[in-house]
Amino acid sequence: MRERHWRITLVWADGGYTGHLVDLARNVLRIALTVVKRSDDVSGFVVLPKRWLVERTFAWLMRSRRLARDYERRTDTAEAMIRWSMSMVMSRRLARRRH
Repeated sequence: MRERHWRITLVWADGGYTGHLVDLARNVLRIALTVVKRSDDVSGFVVLPKRWLVERTFAWLMRSRRLARDYERRTDTAEAMIRWSMSMVMSRRLARRRH
């Protein structure tokens, strides 16, 4: 992963990804893994910092009908569909900005 995605230096993870993964990311992958945890003294729905970025991006991707279900058998075609969907999102934003 490090050879293919060498620009990635920081990763945000959910509270469930603590422990050995943090050490693995730091020592083997040389990536800073920041775990976003919920506060124990808060009940109900709370927007976690950085978490909304991921959830919003997933929502944009799910607008593409092909990504709404797990149709792909190969990871490279699934990755291509994600790239295609995000390029559509970005091109629509750029087109809107010009007007």
